[in-house]
Amino acid sequence: MVITKGGLLVITEAIRSQLIEIVGSAQYHDSNEAKLSYSYDATPNYQALPDAVIMPKNREQIQAVLKICNQHTIPIVPRGSGTNLSAGTCPTQGGIVLVFNHMNRILEIDEENLTVTVQPGVITKKLIEAVEARGLFYPPDPSSMKISTIGGNINECSGGLRGLKYGVTKDYVLGLEIVLPNGDCMRTGGKSPKDVAGYDLTKLFVGSEGTLGVVTEATLKLIPIPETKKTMLALFEDLDAAASTVSAIISNRIIPATLEFLDQPTCKVVEDFAKVGLPTDVNAVLLIEQDGPPEVVERDMERIAQICKDGHARSVKIAQSKTEAEALSTARRAALSALARLRPTTILEDATVPRSKISEMVRAINQIAEKYQVTICTFGHAGDGNLHPTCLTDGRNKEEMHLVEQAFDEIFRKAIELGGTITGEHGVGEMKLPYLSLKVGEEGVAAMKAIKQAFDPNGIMNPGKMFARDARKRVVING
Repeated sequence: MVITKGGLLVITEAIRSQLIEIVGSAQYHDSNEAKLSYSYDATPNYQALPDAVIMPKNREQIQAVLKICNQHTIPIVPRGSGTNLSAGTCPTQGGIVLVFNHMNRILEIDEENLTVTVQPGVITKKLIEAVEARGLFYPPDPSSMKISTIGGNINECSGGLRGLKYGVTKDYVLGLEIVLPNGDCMRTGGKSPKDVAGYDLTKLFVGSEGTLGVVTEATLKLIPIPETKKTMLALFEDLDAAASTVSAIISNRIIPATLEFLDQPTCKVVEDFAKVGLPTDVNAVLLIEQDGPPEVVERDMERIAQICKDGHARSVKIAQSKTEAEALSTARRAALSALARLRPTTILEDATVPRSKISEMVRAINQIAEKYQVTICTFGHAGDGNLHPTCLTDGRNKEEMHLVEQAFDEIFRKAIELGGTITGEHGVGEMKLPYLSLKVGEEGVAAMKAIKQAFDPNGIMNPGKMFARDARKRVVING
């Protein structure tokens, strides 16, 4: 008798032997310890055991594995470092988790064409450091860049602090090598900056959350490294004034490299965690960076300082050294880690609105938190409207979690009402399944399903993500 899980085939002994023959016993893991280690990502309250974990060494092994899995409808979940925040890499339908720790090489840094070609397991920060050593710059900088991988960044179209000025991952992916669910290998794009030969399949796969195929190689765009950088802290007694100042900076045609927002609760926790001198007696802080030629940076920072003062900032201070500036940026990147120490469960979301609606959205988040009597700290990439309302709660308290669900439901609906979206960089995954149609409509969901069906007719690629019918929100799923 064939035993299935969620309509998909569980790995039999015969299939297990075939897979081990492909990748070797050292790269095939199905012990309880191994399965438990890859049963979750950074998303709270989602956990499910896979049937096996495979760590391929090359594209050919991935092709062979996918052919077998496609034949037997075994789920495949491509996984980077597990920093996903929408349960996108949680194997909720079982199957095989593909891990790319052996495919972690920078294959080429092409200084003539300003590109870098990498395997999916390359750590983001290592890539950034490698190209900066050549005087080049890869701008996408998710807060998890010390451990996140390029493959994961591509699957989620990750953003980061520098997204306001430089854009996000999709803006730097020029070409991909992809293994399709049937085992075929496809290449998209390349090093040419112009390429309109047919559909833009490169952009289609960036942000597809592993639902269409497996990225095995990526060619990324580089730019010259900025000559200089300055960092500023602007302190505000009034939270609305800080949010309005964000809009004022942009409306004055100034695009900082970063324009980050932290409310008072976040500042208190981050300072206690990082101890870098963040103020804790104001209601909001703007962390602003500008980079480029020295004369441009100087001019822009003077103008930004004046805009902050006109916006009733209590004080405006420019970091006096590179060490001080880096400490402030590092503290901002540590916000999630710092907040996670306070309660058993930390739910970090990313409701995103147009820049001009930042003030209204921040106000709405505070009102919603008060309405449901839940603790929500807000920080994020305010310059591009990407706010991170972060709820500190306890997943074991069902009554409280119900209130949290209601609060986030209202937050997402408010973001869409203001012309925004349910996610700016975390993806839909499984956590935000109920909200996708709010953003793209039923027609949009149907079109996406048709694309999924065309590439993955047997539904093996990261099943249960984006548009599963039996969506569950923030519940523990036992393997």
